Amino acid sequence: MSVDPRAAARRLLPLLLPALGVLGACTSTTQVVMPGMPGSNELPAEKRNPADPAEVERRAHLRLELAGMYFGRGQTDTALDELKAALAAKPEFPEAYGLRGLILASMGDAQGAEASFRRALQMRPGDADVLHNYGWFLCQQRRYDEADAQFRAALAQPQYRDAVRTLLAQGACQARAGRWADAEATLARSYELDPANPATAYNLAEVQLRRGELERARFYVQRINAVPEQVSAQSLWLAARIERRRGDRDALADLGRKLRDRFPQSAETLRFERGQFDD
Repeated sequence: MSVDPRAAARRLLPLLLPALGVLGACTSTTQVVMPGMPGSNELPAEKRNPADPAEVERRAHLRLELAGMYFGRGQTDTALDELKAALAAKPEFPEAYGLRGLILASMGDAQGAEASFRRALQMRPGDADVLHNYGWFLCQQRRYDEADAQFRAALAQPQYRDAVRTLLAQGACQARAGRWADAEATLARSYELDPANPATAYNLAEVQLRRGELERARFYVQRINAVPEQVSAQSLWLAARIERRRGDRDALADLGRKLRDRFPQSAETLRFERGQFDD
């Protein structure tokens, strides 16, 4: 199995406020079909001409796929080596630069990441995946207005299919900037497009709690906690903070029991026990 490099290029951090991150598309896998195997349309290696343009293209994309796979495994140095080989085969390769930017950003190389994102966009100005990832990179650098511009550009691309993901990232970034009204409106748009997305519901509830909209916040976090597979220490803690603000002591005590029973070692349970609701 190998990681789809386009999906890997969209892989970002789990999104939870207040430690805002981003939930991107899940990493997907595709079956590897080697030359000579049933289902392969490629020639065996001994019959391929290394100078043939189609063969150069094939090698570049194979290296990109391997880079995405290694990045998905956390092997960033190896992933960068594969991208170097991909770019040696195909210097004008925006997908490779976009993935390189994401990898360098994950390694803390802000200057290298920005140069890679910009290079990818020079080659393909309307690449919504790169615009999205570059926007989140800028948000992490606290360059909020520039980040917002990149998200808007991604959303403006015709037939863009990942609007939910970009609206989620944009709303999270607006919340980071303290633009709570904008964040609520953006996250509400994301929620309308995908009501089943727990990351959107979580962030929307968090923003509404910050704005004092307690009943609405309670509605969204209850939707998360009603699905056993979606319950986490973070979602129970958010619910507890909401119930404390509402003054519902019974609901608060019940959430405390759930935290202790299900997540006894979590930071959220410790904060509940210490009464650190406003930290």
